[in-house]
Amino acid sequence: MTIRIKSEIAGKVWKIEAKPGDILAEDDPILILESMKMEIPVAAPSRCKLVEILVAEEEAVAEGQTVATVEKV
Repeated sequence: MTIRIKSEIAGKVWKIEAKPGDILAEDDPILILESMKMEIPVAAPSRCKLVEILVAEEEAVAEGQTVATVEKV
């Protein structure tokens, strides 16, 4: 089952922390957004495998935009 990970805020992708194929634990960071000089991690919702990252570093993202997809393992 594929799960879409969405941004909770509008901001810019500051750093991508994981790569497709990585097995992540709950709350492991997938990427970090920057908004208003704050760093906000986008984390795995549960133990999962990162399937795809849909954004690039320095890219602007909108609130509610899908930034990655994962599958439960």
